Amino acid sequence: MTAAPHDLVVRAARALTPDGERAVEVGVTAGRITAVVPLGTGLLGAEVLELAEDEVLLPGLVDSHVHVNEPGRTEWEGFATATRAAAAGGVTTIVDMPLNSLPPTTSVANLEVKKQRAVDQAFVDVGFWGGAVPGNTAELRDLHEAGVFGFKCFLADSGVPEFGHLEADELRADLLELTRFGGLMIVHAEDPGTLEDAPQRAGRDYRHFLASRPAKAESTAIAALIDAARATGARAHVLHLSDADSLPLIAAARADGVRLTVETCPHYLSLDAEHVPDGATAYKCCPPIREQDNQDRLWQGLRDGLIDVVVTDHSPATRDLKEPASGDFAEAWGGVASLQLGLAVVWTEARRRGVPLADVVRWMSAGPAALVGLERKGAIAVGKDADLAVFAPDATFVVDPARLHHKNPVTPYAGRDLTGTVRRTLLRGRDVGDEPTGTLLRRGEA
Repeated sequence: MTAAPHDLVVRAARALTPDGERAVEVGVTAGRITAVVPLGTGLLGAEVLELAEDEVLLPGLVDSHVHVNEPGRTEWEGFATATRAAAAGGVTTIVDMPLNSLPPTTSVANLEVKKQRAVDQAFVDVGFWGGAVPGNTAELRDLHEAGVFGFKCFLADSGVPEFGHLEADELRADLLELTRFGGLMIVHAEDPGTLEDAPQRAGRDYRHFLASRPAKAESTAIAALIDAARATGARAHVLHLSDADSLPLIAAARADGVRLTVETCPHYLSLDAEHVPDGATAYKCCPPIREQDNQDRLWQGLRDGLIDVVVTDHSPATRDLKEPASGDFAEAWGGVASLQLGLAVVWTEARRRGVPLADVVRWMSAGPAALVGLERKGAIAVGKDADLAVFAPDATFVVDPARLHHKNPVTPYAGRDLTGTVRRTLLRGRDVGDEPTGTLLRRGEA
């Protein structure tokens, strides 16, 4: 008997490809996409997956901003739970942030500790960011050569003592060091002086917390980052942009040749300050969720191409830290858990605004893949990894925190009606199932 030419053939009347939405058959061999042809061609496969009429085939999403927290704070989150949540949300690749774990990923030795914990627990593919903190400039090249995708730094207090923030001179020194080997700096951009001058009022009123993290803190820090990137020629990326007032700064910097990219997050695109209930600390994040007008302008920034990618900044914590009995925003841990829900959250709002699904997928798959240099990810195209998601864009559900896979069932989306469900996720052509089959990724090799 002649062997089938493909291990798997996926037939879809709707698939989002680099050439737009098409009716296709996708051939998969040895985990790679080996054919993308018009539906009806009749590709043969050892297995055949035919999508239902209400389903769309998507490239697996790439989430380049995930706090897994293992080891050290594994009670907050861990590789097994985070990657299960990712798969349930159509995410087939995550890149883990270097902080909130103990030790932080600020040296090659610490990176190895992280990898040892991840290797047998990953249900999707996992890469790693390194950390740039005071005193570790000499470690950056070694971390780069060890395969991290770039380096995260804070310009203000990170919230954890083991991951210090960079002063202006340290930022420039590290950026200059990165130019020597082509490294990328990703930046939590809030200005410490502005934060110190802002009113600090504890309590259950979200307005007081919002006033403590003013938009000016972001715009001031982004302006300083732009100046440093311009002076050094380094490549820089603004993390979790919440301040739409910074968009003109970003536009001007790019027009001037500054190598700058920008991300925002589902919570900034779907939640607004006007509707955060008193004491609802699940909504707390830094920088904060701002007003509706600001949200509208972030969406315009995406349409205009000033914001490049949408990633979750999944940053969970235990319920006692995230939702203290006091409901005090000053006391609660800052971070939104949304890894499993990111696609549905963004698509629900995009659909309401008339934004096509193709744009959402580009911002959440091809865009992050390009940001970190994952050339085999982010598209349904020959030569790419067969990382795929079967998505029903018209199906609806109500968010039940108890049914989420991340470790602590706390989310500001609890009880929210969302549109779009992921019915199946494939990693290199195989269903993500009950056994971890993800691999650890290195910069330049995936």
